[in-house]
Amino acid sequence: MSQRLVIAIAGLACETSTFTPARTPGGAFHPRRGREVIEKYAFLHHGTRLANVADWKGALIGHALPGGVVVRTDFEQLSREILERLARMVASNPIDGLWYDIHGAMCVEGMEDVESELLRRIRTVIGPDVLVSASMDLHGNVSRKLAHQTDLITCYRMAPHEDELETKERACRNLVNVLTSRPDTWRGNRPLKAWVPIPILLPGEQTSTRNEPAKSLYSLVPEIEAMDDVLDAAIWVGYAWADEPRNHAVVMVTGWDRATINRGAGRLASFFWRVHKDFHFVAPTGSFSECIDNALASSNRPFFISDSGDNPTAGGSGDVTFGLHQLLKRPEFRKDSSPSVIYASIPGPQAINIIIKAGVGAIVTVTTGAQVDSLHAGPITMTGRVHAIRYGDRDAEIEAVLQVGSVFTIVTKLRKPYHHESDFIGLGLSPRTTDIVIVKIGYLEPELFDMAAEWMLGLTPGGVDQDLQRLGHHRILRPMWPFDKTFHGAPDLTPQPIPFSNEDLETRQE
Repeated sequence: MSQRLVIAIAGLACETSTFTPARTPGGAFHPRRGREVIEKYAFLHHGTRLANVADWKGALIGHALPGGVVVRTDFEQLSREILERLARMVASNPIDGLWYDIHGAMCVEGMEDVESELLRRIRTVIGPDVLVSASMDLHGNVSRKLAHQTDLITCYRMAPHEDELETKERACRNLVNVLTSRPDTWRGNRPLKAWVPIPILLPGEQTSTRNEPAKSLYSLVPEIEAMDDVLDAAIWVGYAWADEPRNHAVVMVTGWDRATINRGAGRLASFFWRVHKDFHFVAPTGSFSECIDNALASSNRPFFISDSGDNPTAGGSGDVTFGLHQLLKRPEFRKDSSPSVIYASIPGPQAINIIIKAGVGAIVTVTTGAQVDSLHAGPITMTGRVHAIRYGDRDAEIEAVLQVGSVFTIVTKLRKPYHHESDFIGLGLSPRTTDIVIVKIGYLEPELFDMAAEWMLGLTPGGVDQDLQRLGHHRILRPMWPFDKTFHGAPDLTPQPIPFSNEDLETRQE
């Protein structure tokens, strides 16, 4: 090992639903290369502890907005570039470690367990001796193959993910700590790993760490991590809107003592299973129509409604018109003086062109939506006044607001999630003084949660339908809660060791 550590960074991240017809192209990853990778993460900037102890070298990372399955040719192109960049690094200066910056729920056309496959390819370039530390979303999936390919692995401990950067920094810190604390021994004594697959697959809207039992479950993680000889402890809820054998909950604990990490992993897994029937939705639920009825009957303002089945940040296409059709048919919103409503949002590049040509204040008729996902409702035609136009958004590119009666519908060139008050203020909208705010989202992100006087989760259809039974999973392992309500005895939650052995990997099942 060189006197000063050399650590590479690579990875692709996209949470992808296999139940939407949408496809995610390579450009959606907004790839960063070289110094751009370091610039993204302040904890690696000059003067930080991590920067002082290692030379961090960006290969390529890409983070796409959640969506449909990734286009295979685009994935292969990005994968090749990662390998080529890593090969050039290794040729000029051998690396000691790799930070694998991923999400964990990416699906690619014609492929399976993609994060494991990408890391397998990376290993062919960097070699088996390089220590790999992965950071993930807790809604990712950790197959046995992925656990095998990594040496250290961690994930978020909060949902919503307010600890995203903290988690990524922890993955890098764990890597540096292992490389520096045991420089003479780690190559022959890699961190030990205990992996426990758990037959539970729940949507994030039932497992938010704001609520019990997830709050208590995740509060155990720091306790396990604090045990002697433990490096990291993590719980993955898994990703509910894809259909692969790896989609299920997982516990992993890494450390230096087999008995200790097994004890910690067993404790986490046992608690998870003990409370598996106690998970519930984070807010009152109802059909879209029932949510509107409740909002109108309530005096609490603003009243938020999650149009959850088409949530872009969970993998929805974003252009399902089911909710908007119902909203605009309601007689309660046909006059300008009716209760005010914001609807965010519906993508429509052709509609945007018409709106731009007409300009703010004009009356236009546009047809939009259901260009990608028309399984639940067709395109919608609206006639209204152009309230605002805005250019330059990273996701949407162009946004506009069309007022129809008392409903202010945000139309975008490309789909965009609306999580921040500034998203609305920049369009001349005031969510705090609006009667009803409808957002394509699941659980409310922190700013919206703090803003909402009352909130309901609409159980609407789409590629990330909260009613998992409607989606038609057929490849996940069974039995699996809540798809199966009856188990013949408790599942085997014995922690499984993950030795770094190709022979072991080939003889074990998912």
